[in-house]
Amino acid sequence: MASSRDYLFYVLDQLSLLEGISYKPMMGEYIIYYKDKIAGGVYDDRFLVKAVESAIRYMPSAQLDFPNQGTKKMLVVDNIDDKEYLKGLFDAIYEELPMPKVKGRR
Repeated sequence: MASSRDYLFYVLDQLSLLEGISYKPMMGEYIIYYKDKIAGGVYDDRFLVKAVESAIRYMPSAQLDFPNQGTKKMLVVDNIDDKEYLKGLFDAIYEELPMPKVKGRR
């Protein structure tokens, strides 16, 4: 099931306290970037973030789930309605997020 643009825009609004948030559509879902690093995404109208140690500490009761078949598990964000909470989460995980892969020239 693809995610709705309405839900994407709700998530983006909830992340509005952060600078450097962007997204890219990907096969009916949306990848969320924070300062050019992949932080998570919107999958089946759920907001998930990478399961880095700082995210697990920040959301100890969050469920791990697969965003898509054949992918790594991610954390389902457990408090999407609190903008300050989400700002704290993204600030906490930023340093642990992997650097984007540099694409070579063809």
